[in-house]
Amino acid sequence: MAILLGVAALVAIRHVTVHSEGEVSRQLSTLGANILVLPKEATLQDFYSADQNGGTLPEENVSEIWMAGLSGIEKVSPKLNVPATLGGQAVTLTGILPQSEFSASSTWQNVSMFTPKKHQGCKKADTHTDDSSPEALTTTRAIQDLKENEAILGADVAEKTHLNTGDKISLLGGDFVVIATLSRTGTVDDSRVFGHLHTVQRLSNRGETVNAIEIVGCCEDAAGDLVPQLSKLLPHAKVVTISQVVQTQVGVNRLMANMSLFVLAVLVLVGGVSLAGAISANVRERRKEIGTLMAMGATPNFVLTLFLAKALLLGLFAGTLGSLLGLVTALLAGPRWAGVAISPLPVTSLLAVLIATAVALLAAYLPARQAAKMDPCLCFQEV
Repeated sequence: MAILLGVAALVAIRHVTVHSEGEVSRQLSTLGANILVLPKEATLQDFYSADQNGGTLPEENVSEIWMAGLSGIEKVSPKLNVPATLGGQAVTLTGILPQSEFSASSTWQNVSMFTPKKHQGCKKADTHTDDSSPEALTTTRAIQDLKENEAILGADVAEKTHLNTGDKISLLGGDFVVIATLSRTGTVDDSRVFGHLHTVQRLSNRGETVNAIEIVGCCEDAAGDLVPQLSKLLPHAKVVTISQVVQTQVGVNRLMANMSLFVLAVLVLVGGVSLAGAISANVRERRKEIGTLMAMGATPNFVLTLFLAKALLLGLFAGTLGSLLGLVTALLAGPRWAGVAISPLPVTSLLAVLIATAVALLAAYLPARQAAKMDPCLCFQEV
């Protein structure tokens, strides 16, 4: 029972933890940017409208971030917002720098050779996407390619102006070609027109400045060392993150993972001691049968094998039944407790059964050796 309950708890916790980590990764990947670099005077009332603060940062901060080679940074997207009019409608023209600009720049390209590519923290939260279409801007808040005469319309702008892909528009005296219309997001992006950052800077006479730099970072890095590192790198700027969300989710996952280790330790200690005590009591109770077997010619190895085989069967039975019980518990409790759908993890269940079996064999070894060393004569004298 000790091994059965320990395995059930271990399997249930591991199933919930693994699927919770996957759900956190999925939510963070759809969230897009989770770190903002803003001017010092900026106020953060809404995370994704914080770039409308009116203050500016030098564009060279983008190079500093990229060249610092900080672990966990997946995408860097500077943005500059300027008011404009399109078809009689007031819109926000947002200049963005496509990700292809980073690879095109010889300086950034050389530095990228020394930039850590693998996540040092939560590897499962990699939000990298191979989607290079303009529509990817709705989820990643970054775009791979954008020419200096191209524009992307938010959903509200396209609806009010009745513009479609391929239409030509004029903003701030510059001509653009609409290459895509974004799906509705329910955010400030719906009322924006996105163009190339350098074009917007030139048309608005803002110089090489930006209102905000959005960063997509690995979840654990965003909740851990990445923000302090960015703050140290850019002391004149304000670095903010959705740390409360990230830290809470990552913290819960860490707690669950540590809990599974605690349960594993309990399984080994309590289950092993309980089974060792049970086998020892069984050896004492069956001294007559052991002595009879040895008097009939049974070897010590045969007696040792008998008790180890019994422990093996107990470990396999308790591990298998515990795995099934833990899986059922996870399937029922996962959606209610963690809000995630649970699917079976065969490898986890198999490892739990193997651990239970190994614990049972190790716990039974010493009592089994004591049984194998018994003197048949002494056994009959005691009887």
